[in-house]
Amino acid sequence: MLINHQNLSNLYIGFKAAFQGGLGQAATQHEAIAMIATSTTAVEQYGWLGQVPGFREWLGDRVVQNVMAHDYSIRNKDFELTIGVPRNAIEDDQYGVYSPLFTEMGRSTAAHPSELCFALLKNGFAQTCYDGQNFFDTDHPVIQEDGSVASVSNSGGGSGTPWFLMDNSRAVKPIILQNRKPDQFVSKQSLTDDNVFHRKEFLFGVDNRRNVGFGLWQLAYGSKQTLDGAAYAAARAALQEMKGDHGRPLGVMPNLLVVPPSLEGKALEILNAERDAAGATNVWKGTAKVLVSPLLA
Repeated sequence: MLINHQNLSNLYIGFKAAFQGGLGQAATQHEAIAMIATSTTAVEQYGWLGQVPGFREWLGDRVVQNVMAHDYSIRNKDFELTIGVPRNAIEDDQYGVYSPLFTEMGRSTAAHPSELCFALLKNGFAQTCYDGQNFFDTDHPVIQEDGSVASVSNSGGGSGTPWFLMDNSRAVKPIILQNRKPDQFVSKQSLTDDNVFHRKEFLFGVDNRRNVGFGLWQLAYGSKQTLDGAAYAAARAALQEMKGDHGRPLGVMPNLLVVPPSLEGKALEILNAERDAAGATNVWKGTAKVLVSPLLA
């Protein structure tokens, strides 16, 4: 190929088309576990995370219930992915060899939010959320009806392969995906660009600004215990019994069991089988859907 402005423009269009084709090839799963938040600045504050008090009978004047404001924020991060194409490869008409690479670049771009969300979920046993405790923990502080503080657990403990049960039907979800700047495909392919002049290399990249954080711990239960009917029942009961500050029942209804590929069979057995391991009627059949994520492997 003759290296001139028109041909370089066509090259960019071709690579970008391959990139856009790859965007639809990735299996994105983050929508099932994450609330999507639009960011307008470097850091977003989520001080409202926590429980809003419930209704009371209106007798006399309104009673202002002061909700605890938590100091929890998510700072956006910059991410990039760059591919270099040798000038000699373009001159020798080998640009077609690179098209699949740009398709994979698009696939990686689409998968990036899910990678961030599931990595955070997996690390929830060791990373803090809005109340200062690890997201999956045994001693989240919750204010009782009498004003005392009790410790509440959303963790099954254990030391095996982690699995997660959650209610993803709410507006707020266990994970927050915060988007500041959408994915942008850019290039440095002018003959006077330093990378072309000094290294004979055309550069094509994609970049974005985003980050992830934790939402409400009351909506998710994490466990490293053996996944069986008893452990699933304990997780389900713990979530359904969740109360917010001042004793308000949260009405959590777990509906999604999230597992890595190694636990797919166990999860399907618990939620789909007609009979349990002992031959009795499987009372847990259909009580939740199974989400198998390779990103938890």
